[in-house]
Amino acid sequence: MNYQGVLTKMESEFLQPIQYYLMFENDFINMNQLLDKPVTLTFIKYQCLNCGLNKPIYRQGFCRDCFFDIPQAADWIMRPELSTAHLDKEDRDLEYEKKVQLQPHVVYLANSSNVKVGVTRKSQVPTRWIDQGAHEAIEIVEVPNRYLAGITEVALKEHVSDKTNWRSMLKNDIKDENLVEWRERLKSFIPDEAKDYFIESNTETNLEFPVHQYPEKPKSLNLEKQTTYSGILKGIKGQYLIFEDDTVFNVRSNEGLVVDISIT
Repeated sequence: MNYQGVLTKMESEFLQPIQYYLMFENDFINMNQLLDKPVTLTFIKYQCLNCGLNKPIYRQGFCRDCFFDIPQAADWIMRPELSTAHLDKEDRDLEYEKKVQLQPHVVYLANSSNVKVGVTRKSQVPTRWIDQGAHEAIEIVEVPNRYLAGITEVALKEHVSDKTNWRSMLKNDIKDENLVEWRERLKSFIPDEAKDYFIESNTETNLEFPVHQYPEKPKSLNLEKQTTYSGILKGIKGQYLIFEDDTVFNVRSNEGLVVDISIT
């Protein structure tokens, strides 16, 4: 069976275990159903997620021209503390920025390789945690805009990591943490502007990923250079496909690549 289309990050469904779906323009694949089956990935061409042209992908699924032009790739996406829509100040497209920035956001703690702090729109809970491969997570602050979430994250990352070690996450080299205790420990470091939004009482969310075999020494597949890869799919975690030979493929990092997927 063959599928062909442009890669975008896998959609997910919060079940036990999490269900993953690779979406194409006119079709989709339930990736969980491919576990323990031989899968071949073949790179065909590029397709920028904005302009649709066959141009090398620069970042986030966009060609270089689009990346430095469109609001979906502006600096405040990765650095929410740079958000300015609450000041009615435009970066690239004020209408888009208001739509995204002026909605409830959550500052959270997630444990994927270690405890880290992060920011996401409230509507993206628990999807954001799934994408990061976190096996447990908890909201600690819920604020009305992206700017407040951003400055809270900046303050807290002085005291807790804001990075995930992807190799440790994929090897499942992790330990359980008491995120409620972490939340209480970090409470005093929340900026004054966000203190009233602290979540006093909630419990952590636990996530189960569909993995039959974790890699001992994960090695990342560069499909643009190798062009074709075949292997037996053994797991899915975060946005990674995990294969029997320890090869791992980050779907999200390869957005904008048109691929052929063959299942035998």
